[in-house]
Amino acid sequence: MTEQTTARVNGHARPKVSLLKFDTDAELAAQAAEQPRPADAPGPATVVRAPVWVRSGRAVRTAATHERTRTAARLAVRHSLYVLGGTRIVARRAWDGRTAARYERMIRAAEAAGKWEEAKEWEERGTRYRQQRHQRRMELIRAPQQLAKSAAVGTAAGAGGLLALGGALAVATEDPTWILAPTLAVIEAVHWAVIIGSVVWGPLVMLGPWLCLLGLWDLGRRRQTAPAWAMPHAQRSSEGEPITPSIVVKALRDLGIAPLRKAIAEMGDAGASMLSPITIAGCGVEVDVTLPSGVSTDEVQGRRRKLAENLGRHEHEVFITIPPAARTVRLWIADSGALDEPIGPSPLVVDADMSADYYTGSAPWGQDLRGDAAAVSLLQRHLLITGLSNQGKTAALRALALWLALDGSVEFRIADLKGVGDWAMFEGLATVLIQGPTDEHVMEATHMLEEAVGDMEDRNAALKESGSANGVTREMARTDPRFRPLVLIVDEAQVAFMCPIKGEDGRPYGGKKATSRYFMAARKLHNQGRAVNVTLWQGTQDPTDENLPKLVREGAHIRASLVLGTETQAKMALGETAVDGGAAPHKLRRGQDKGTVVVAGDGIPLPKGQTSITVRTHYIDGDQAAAIAERAKAKRAGVTTASHVAGGPSVDPLADIAAVLGGAPRLRTQEVLQRLAERNPAEYRGWKFRELREVLEAVDAAPHKSDGVMVVDRAKVETALGRRAENDTEE
Repeated sequence: MTEQTTARVNGHARPKVSLLKFDTDAELAAQAAEQPRPADAPGPATVVRAPVWVRSGRAVRTAATHERTRTAARLAVRHSLYVLGGTRIVARRAWDGRTAARYERMIRAAEAAGKWEEAKEWEERGTRYRQQRHQRRMELIRAPQQLAKSAAVGTAAGAGGLLALGGALAVATEDPTWILAPTLAVIEAVHWAVIIGSVVWGPLVMLGPWLCLLGLWDLGRRRQTAPAWAMPHAQRSSEGEPITPSIVVKALRDLGIAPLRKAIAEMGDAGASMLSPITIAGCGVEVDVTLPSGVSTDEVQGRRRKLAENLGRHEHEVFITIPPAARTVRLWIADSGALDEPIGPSPLVVDADMSADYYTGSAPWGQDLRGDAAAVSLLQRHLLITGLSNQGKTAALRALALWLALDGSVEFRIADLKGVGDWAMFEGLATVLIQGPTDEHVMEATHMLEEAVGDMEDRNAALKESGSANGVTREMARTDPRFRPLVLIVDEAQVAFMCPIKGEDGRPYGGKKATSRYFMAARKLHNQGRAVNVTLWQGTQDPTDENLPKLVREGAHIRASLVLGTETQAKMALGETAVDGGAAPHKLRRGQDKGTVVVAGDGIPLPKGQTSITVRTHYIDGDQAAAIAERAKAKRAGVTTASHVAGGPSVDPLADIAAVLGGAPRLRTQEVLQRLAERNPAEYRGWKFRELREVLEAVDAAPHKSDGVMVVDRAKVETALGRRAENDTEE
């Protein structure tokens, strides 16, 4: 035990600093154990040290994962692969120069692209190359004999020339020793050349391989043969890099589609024949890619994000569409950051003298991705726009209405089921303006549509009386008040479809069945309104089958969608054909792509062969919208705006069915439908078996088969009427 001293600290003995160093850890532990410890003193701290192999492993891992180590590893790999890549390039060049491999590659590429004339031309070039190569080889076989003869003749001629020159010098100097002087001078020159060569040869042999290595390294560096992860940070980031054919092919090759990668590797031109010329298209470029056999367009569409990253772009900066050509995808690639820049103000705001014409004009809605103006023709077209909340749906819909309001012949009836004043500027411009989200507002909006259905029926009758062979012409719309364009706008239409309230006749206002008053009014307008200048525009949120029934959404001629959450919603909004063709509102960025809509249907010019177009709409704020509305009001005589629409005539389908059954115990469903249409054409003309069945199933009186045909049973209908009367009495 080594010697130590102690001191009193707070009444307890504490060891002082050791005067002598302990020899071992065991001795230190024993010394500590012998020291007295009071009962209230804390126990000694136990220090546990990890095993040596654990500490060594941690040190190795830290060193291996340090940024300096990774930088050094990237440096070594990068420069090594520069040399290997340069060697590969030189070897391939040599092989191409000595063989017909180049011609074979070009023939395969032309055949893969279907360019048979070009393949034939390359085949002819290859044939000429082989003939010339054969001729050169035959000349090389004969070269030694010719070389020997040439050497003998050259040596004799050279020696004779030198002697002749020496003879001339000897005559001139009258000294016969000059005869051999030229020959000796040549011999001396050869001697010095050998001496110089022997001196230079050693260093040249030493430096030669290094110079070759340097040349290979420089070639690999210029061609960047190292992988991207081994490059310096500034070169690893390809964001914003101009799009070139090699970048596109490389991006496609690295998509992870095995047949595509294999086909590109086998192409003689490294995949260049897949691409059409890259053309400037607005704030980006466009290129068509013809995929090799065995690769479907769906596979490329499904890897949009990876393709964008391979191109050095964000996902929202690459759009993939399907042109008419088979096995072809069309890529539109934006300049980096271009889509984050705002577009200019609306022409409606800039041009105070702008006017509109419902028949011949188009609404300036925004810009497409190419930067070209996107205008929408609204002539006799129903419209549906949907998207998630707070993405600019109302502003986009209102911009179209503001343009059309500049045509004084157009009448507006508007129901804003949000009710926060987004459409308040149409006060004094629209004949009906309903604002509010309650069930009562839904009822009024439904009455507005039902009243428009009645107007539509009157217009149909008036059109028949007019005898017009061309429908409602522009002249008729401007001179006859019965045919003036009527635009019905329901914003937040999902509130109407989800409304649970029922009318006095027991029919619900909301829902998606034939008993739903709003649903049936919208369907009737979609079926017959267009022909007599009655159109319905609807804006909805977050579409589902419940708040946007299929029959209603498919009745719209123009279908537009802002950002959505899922591909299923995108198909609801735009249709499966548009989404399968490349429309992708679910790929837009929520909050960042406000006002950007994907449009399908007619009314807006679509790029050739495409089923949709993406439009960045102009934003018109509330103050600007109010100013445009004031200009529109100046084009009209005073318009009195009603904020309430009384309910239309009550229709009771069940009672009407009982009435048309008469005294017959049962009647064929087709005959029931025919009698209903005769009884109330405005209500039942568009009914099919589905609507009749839904009404009867709701009261447990569904049609059934009798003698092989579907019939309606009068007893069941009367029982349902009696049951309903009892329920009404109890209430």
